[in-house]
Formats: sequence, structure tokens, C-alpha cells
Amino acid sequence: MENKFELVHVGVNTASPEEALKLAELLSVMFNLTPRHGQKSEFAGNYFECMKAPFLGTNGHIAMQTEDLEAAVEELKGKGFSFNMNTAAYTEAGKLKNVYLDGEFGGFAIHILQK
Repeated sequence: MENKFELVHVGVNTASPEEALKLAELLSVMFNLTPRHGQKSEFAGNYFECMKAPFLGTNGHIAMQTEDLEAAVEELKGKGFSFNMNTAAYTEAGKLKNVYLDGEFGGFAIHILQK
């Protein structure tokens, strides 16, 4: 059975907290979104995460979500993809919460989250 994936947001790497804030404010005005402050990033609505410092991916990351992350990981492994398990986060119960795929795709890292 194939997993259904949904786009959560696009993360954009910026060089500084000031640049992240400026970009989030611009995108918020452009698309009538509500800006929101985060610890590592500034958000423009739920669609854009402007990173306060460069993170994975040359340009940033694409965050996808799925109902069954562990099954999705197995499906993607079966398709030949691998994961950066150093980025894996787990719930208190030890269930996988999110993880990045290895590598870049069009200059973006891929972050997969449990819905």
C-alpha cells in the first residue's frame, strides 16, 4: 500500500535572523498570511518557514507529512531512498516523529513528519 504524502511547508534558508524576519514579513504581505515567530525560524502563515540560519539543503527544505511515518520510511527505503537518522526525532513513547531523507533534491532537503 502506498502512503499518502501532503506538503506541510517550504523552509527557506537565510543568512541571519534579520533576513528571515524580513522574508517572512514580505511573504506574509504578499500572500495575506499571518507572520509567526519561532525559535529557529520565522513563519509566513503555515506555508513558509524562513530559517534564521542555514540548515539542511542548499536552499532549504520541503516538509511533507503522512499518516504513518514508519510505514512511509519503509516504503521510501524500498524505492532506494535513505535517511539521515541523526535528524530523527521521537515521541516520548519512542515512536518516530520526523526525519530528513539523505541528500538534496533540487537544492532542497526533504523533511518527513508524522501527521
